[in-house]
Amino acid sequence: VQAWLAEQGRGFAIRDAVIPIVPGAVCFDLLNGGDKTWGRFAPYRELGYAAAAAASTSFALGSVGAGLGTTTANFKGGLGSASGTTRDGIRVAALAVVNAVGSVTVGDGPWFWAAPFEVAGEFGGRGSPPSTTPDMLTARLKGAAPAPIESTTLVAVVTDAALTKSQAQRLAIIAQTGFARAIYPAHAPLDGDIVFAAATGEKPVDPLTGLTELGMVAANTVARAIARGVYEATALPFPGALPAWKDKFAR
Repeated sequence: VQAWLAEQGRGFAIRDAVIPIVPGAVCFDLLNGGDKTWGRFAPYRELGYAAAAAASTSFALGSVGAGLGTTTANFKGGLGSASGTTRDGIRVAALAVVNAVGSVTVGDGPWFWAAPFEVAGEFGGRGSPPSTTPDMLTARLKGAAPAPIESTTLVAVVTDAALTKSQAQRLAIIAQTGFARAIYPAHAPLDGDIVFAAATGEKPVDPLTGLTELGMVAANTVARAIARGVYEATALPFPGALPAWKDKFAR
């Protein structure tokens, strides 16, 4: 990604130098089978460059890209996205790679924890269960003792607001509460969750109430993106692979 940005002349300007700075996070995939004897250099640099070059406003969700091999406790995970707008017209969007140690659904049913925030049936329109049973609140965790599976959910949140660095950090802090609205349990010891926040600087925002509402909408958007990542996923084609939500509940 740094190489692609450098070719476009994009980056942080230090006098005459332009430095592409790219924060990153990964889903660990070195133990998931396949031939990893790459020699001196792994293919990730070329894959990252290709991904940056192919970036578009139109892209697939589910079991694609970083979401290809992701899972949750009971269903296949994936890549999800959603967007929202504040009352002042400030937009915010979230992109989520859902690889959580917990579950995104209520119990083993079709309902998503993020159901209260769903927009236009974007993850099935099933709503919430008519009642909550103790079994639904039982933890469903990926893997089992003594060999639990480390996981992580990665999110990027982008807004067209004009934010300072500290305000962008505050946006990330508030937006991360969306994890707890969509994953049960969230932020477990085996999760390596993270949220990146970026602002394009187009629209002014009130630093108190405006930023608070923006964070609220961002958190709801993150929850929706996480649910969509599972809803849009397809099962991997090998024996014992986790089922996809649609395999079990699609009408």
